Amino acid sequence: MASVVLFHSVLGLRPVELAAAERMRAAGHSVSVPDLFAGAVADTVDRGMELVEEIGWDRICERAKAALSGLPAATVLAGFSMGCGVVASVWPERPETPGVLLLHAPADIPSGMDITGRRAQLHVGERDDLWPAEDLRRWQMAAELAGMAAELFIYPGAGHFYTDPSLPDHHRLATEETWARALRFLGEV
Repeated sequence: MASVVLFHSVLGLRPVELAAAERMRAAGHSVSVPDLFAGAVADTVDRGMELVEEIGWDRICERAKAALSGLPAATVLAGFSMGCGVVASVWPERPETPGVLLLHAPADIPSGMDITGRRAQLHVGERDDLWPAEDLRRWQMAAELAGMAAELFIYPGAGHFYTDPSLPDHHRLATEETWARALRFLGEV
């Protein structure tokens, strides 16, 4: 089974990430969920952005790298929204990463790194104002041009944080489909 690190969203480490980790563990995977905000959480995206500014992006990425230090080289990198940006920041230093699992946001494809044959899965809501469909398709094309097997899933009627049952964007059917696909993906990397 896969070794996975799951990076939280701009709202901090909350029940949705912990439940996701438990879901992956129940499927037999080893999952680490580092708290990049050292206990701070936000109830709005604006407050989360303030936390990022207060902590500093470099420090957040340093915390992510520290969390990866004891994990196998072939650990799958996963993230929720802002956590996908964290994935993008640590990915270039993890050449043996077999795949990336991206929830609610794409991650920049590393340049100058051989990722041929690696896998990526991106899950986003159709009503997510942050990521227009054309930008998502460009991400998929960039991943495929880099030699990755990249899957893009856009869920009709779903908004940005559609997997989080505590938020207004929650979409139960899209969440169930996302996790069925994500767990299948983890079982194959």
